[in-house]
Amino acid sequence: MSLYSHFRISKPSAEKVPAGEVDATYRRLRTRTFWGVTVAYTLYYVCRMTLGVVKQPLIDGGFLTAGQLGIIGSAFYFVYAVGKFTNGFIADYCNIRRFMAAGIGISAAINLILGVLGLLHGPLGLGSLLMLVLFSVLWGVNGWMQSMGSPPGTISLSRWFPLCTRGTMYSVFSSTPQLGKSVSMIMTGFIVAYAGWQWGFLAAAVAGFIGLAVSLLFIADTPESCGLPSVQELSGEPVRDMDKKPTKELQKWVFKHPGIWVIALSTAFLYITQHAVSDWGVLFLQKQKDFSLEKATQVIGLAEIFGVAGNLAAGWLSDVLFRGNRSRPVVIAGILAVVSLFGFLFLGGGYWANMAFVAVFSASFSVVFCIVAGLMALDFVPRKATGAALGIVGISSYAAAGLQSMVSGFLIGGYTSGDVYNFTPVSVFWIIACLLAFTLPVVGWKYLRK
Repeated sequence: MSLYSHFRISKPSAEKVPAGEVDATYRRLRTRTFWGVTVAYTLYYVCRMTLGVVKQPLIDGGFLTAGQLGIIGSAFYFVYAVGKFTNGFIADYCNIRRFMAAGIGISAAINLILGVLGLLHGPLGLGSLLMLVLFSVLWGVNGWMQSMGSPPGTISLSRWFPLCTRGTMYSVFSSTPQLGKSVSMIMTGFIVAYAGWQWGFLAAAVAGFIGLAVSLLFIADTPESCGLPSVQELSGEPVRDMDKKPTKELQKWVFKHPGIWVIALSTAFLYITQHAVSDWGVLFLQKQKDFSLEKATQVIGLAEIFGVAGNLAAGWLSDVLFRGNRSRPVVIAGILAVVSLFGFLFLGGGYWANMAFVAVFSASFSVVFCIVAGLMALDFVPRKATGAALGIVGISSYAAAGLQSMVSGFLIGGYTSGDVYNFTPVSVFWIIACLLAFTLPVVGWKYLRK
C-alpha cells in the first residue's frame, strides 16, 4: 500500500447499514468520532506545551538561554505555520483517522527523544550549541506533526454534523487547547518540579501515545465509509449548489475570499497574545512576581479551564444573545481581555489575584478566539474546503506565533541584567497585539458578511 492510498479519504463502503439501523448507527459513530478527535487533540496540546513549562530549569541549569529558547520556539511555530497551510489543504482529501493518528504518534516520539537526550546530557557531554541545534530541529519537526491535529479535527465536524449543530459542537471542540494546556501545565509542572525537566518530556510522550490509541480506536473517517448516507441525507439538510463543486474549485474560491484574509490577519494577533501567555507566563510569574514553579504552573494551568467556559459560551453569545451578530460579543470580550491582561502584566498581587487576572483573560479571550478563528470562517466556508480555510488562517497565525516567540525571547533577554528581569517592553508588545486581535474583525465585518 502506497503512502497516498494509506492516507487518502475512505471510499464509500460496499456494505450498507440496514435502513432500520441507520439513525442509531449514525448517532453512535458521530458521538464516538467527536469525542475521539476532542480527546486526541487535547493530548496533542500536551505534546506541544512541554517547552513552555521547562524554560526556567533549562535557563537556571545553564542548558539554554532565554534568547535560544525563543529561537527553538520560533522554529516550532514557523514550521507549524507552513504545515498548517499545507496540511489544511491536504486534509480535505484525507482519511482523518489515520492523518490525526500519524501526527500525534510522531509528536509523542519526539518528546520521548528529547526526554532521553536530557537524561543522557551529562554522559554524552552535549554543549549548549549542540543542545540548541538538536532542540531546534526536533522541536521544529514536532511543529509539523502538531499541524496535523487541527485540520482533521475540524473536518470531522463538517463530515459528521449538519450546519444547524456544527457551531455548538465546534465551541466544544475548540476548548481542547485550554484543556490540553491545563493538563500540561499542571501535570508536567508537577513532574518537572519534583523529578526534573527531562521527565516533563517523557510524561508528555506517554500522553501522546494515549492520544494515538484514542485516534485509532474511536475516530471514523466519513459516514459513507461506514455504510451510511452522507450527512446531508442523514440530517435532511439541503445540498447547496456550492457543495456540489469539486474540492479544488472550492479551495480556490476560499483562497480569493477577502473575508478569510481578514480572519487570518486578526487570528495572527490572537496567536501572538495567546502564545505569549502560554509560552512565557510561567517564566513571567517566576521572575517578575517571585512565584515557585509549582505555583506558576498552577496559575497558568488552572486559569486555562476558564478558557473552556469562554469557548462554550461563545456560540451561545453570538447565536442566541446577540442573534447571529458576531462582532458585538467580540468587542465586549476583547475589551475584557485587554483589561485583564494589563492587570496581570502591570499590577502586583499574590496567588489568587493573578489567578483571577489570568482566569478573566482566558475566558474572555477564548470568546474572541472561538468566534473570530472559528465561527466566522465556518459561516461561509463550504464543507469540502474547511481544511483550506484552516490552512490559510493557520499559516498567518503560526507565522505570527513564531515571530512572537523570537521577539519575546529577545525582548526578555535583551532587558535582563544578571537575574533581574525587565518585562515592560515585551508586555507592551503583548498588549498591542491583544488590542489589534479583536478590532480588526470588527473593522472588516463588511467583508465577512458578504
